[in-house]
Amino acid sequence: MLRTPALIAIAIGALMLTATPAVASKPPPGQVDALARDLGITQEQAVNRMASEARGNLVVPSLRKRLGDRYAGAWYEGPEAALVVASVSASDSAAITGSGAQARTVTRSFAQLLAVKNGLDHSPAPSSVFGWGVTPQDNAVTVSASDADQALAWARSSGVDTAAVKVTVAQERPRLFYDIRGGDAYYIPSKGYRCSIGFAARRGTQVGYTSAGHCGSVGDATNGSNQVAQGTFQISSFPTNDYSWVATNSNWTAPGVVNGYSAGILPVHGSTVTQPGGSICRSGSTSQWHCGTVQALNQTVNYAEGTVYELTRTNVCAEPGDSGGAFISGDQAQGMTSGGSGDCTSGGTTYFQPINEILSTGGLTLITSGSQPPTGCSGYREHYSGSLSSGQSGYQPNGSYYQSTVSGTHAACLKGPAGTDFDLYLQKWNGSSWAVVATSNSPNPDETISYSGTAGYYRYRVHAYSGSGSYTLDLNRP
Repeated sequence: MLRTPALIAIAIGALMLTATPAVASKPPPGQVDALARDLGITQEQAVNRMASEARGNLVVPSLRKRLGDRYAGAWYEGPEAALVVASVSASDSAAITGSGAQARTVTRSFAQLLAVKNGLDHSPAPSSVFGWGVTPQDNAVTVSASDADQALAWARSSGVDTAAVKVTVAQERPRLFYDIRGGDAYYIPSKGYRCSIGFAARRGTQVGYTSAGHCGSVGDATNGSNQVAQGTFQISSFPTNDYSWVATNSNWTAPGVVNGYSAGILPVHGSTVTQPGGSICRSGSTSQWHCGTVQALNQTVNYAEGTVYELTRTNVCAEPGDSGGAFISGDQAQGMTSGGSGDCTSGGTTYFQPINEILSTGGLTLITSGSQPPTGCSGYREHYSGSLSSGQSGYQPNGSYYQSTVSGTHAACLKGPAGTDFDLYLQKWNGSSWAVVATSNSPNPDETISYSGTAGYYRYRVHAYSGSGSYTLDLNRP
């Protein structure tokens, strides 16, 4: 029976900045890489920055207590985060520099700035004012607003010292962000029912999530479990398949996790298929977290609404509203709840749609926890991405081919997941079939091809020889 969409004051001696850092001497490489990338600094500067901040964070509380009412704030400056401490009295400079920090003498104390901020907190703000807070670097309270005149008028009406207020003009109002988590509920208002999220996945730079195809049709709008506007179905296939993908709006972020309810928040690190007899768990918005084993792969299910092929059968229970919810084995995404029989009181059989099919056919990339997708290669004009399980192949660009009308060089750079073996093949149409004209198949995740070819039709085949995960492919055409 088909489950309908309803299944749907640490002592630090003399306050020396050279105190023992609070971080390890060798910070995690991923953190160093991310800081270097996002702050535009070198890896050495990133390491030095982390050590400086660890030392500075120990110094500031005690130095603030020592300066008392004269204290005017602290901040970091420069690529290696030099600590700066401000005071309203130049006589404190020796104490500040003696701690290893740089000294600044300013007009207003931190307590004075905080009083201004608190005064604004008690005055209802107009819609053109987006936010405010103390910024010791400016020795001011900074107000973010779309209309500077209105912001200043509001500050004056609040009775605070407007000389201490600095207005910055911004065009976008801050908004709440909500997480996409497997197993959480979402609603389809036009249908009047609820389903469950499968896994966060993106198409290009567009973030979204997978679910069941019978939950909604292309164009249907969704709301999240909090009933906040969420997204729109952009892929939906049912029957034959039972998968869908919802593209979400910018209020939703994707940490690459599953809500395991009683099991906590669980990371997703790939989509390697578990075999029959393997343990598996399911998360859904009705019955929440339940586990069991895989009974069989590649099952055909003849629902009353139509036949669905290549499903996986499990002895995990499910109930109405769980449709689309995440099946996961360890940290590996398996698929989205389709339908079944029974319930979580008496037990039952539940089928799920394997996730790798929609990742491949939909040109989607599974969003994993605590990691970023491959960053690609420099010097290439076109950028594509995908996700493969071990033994699977994908074709680029976008599951299709391209035409070259002139002779020239075809170049590509593949970046696969660490610890895998992904291979790359350039194929050319010979009039009756695709023939391989260039190969790069080292025992590594990354491959490059440069091939001088004549005019014709070409495509790239990306093959996951071993291991699974997301990849990027950058290419140039003649």
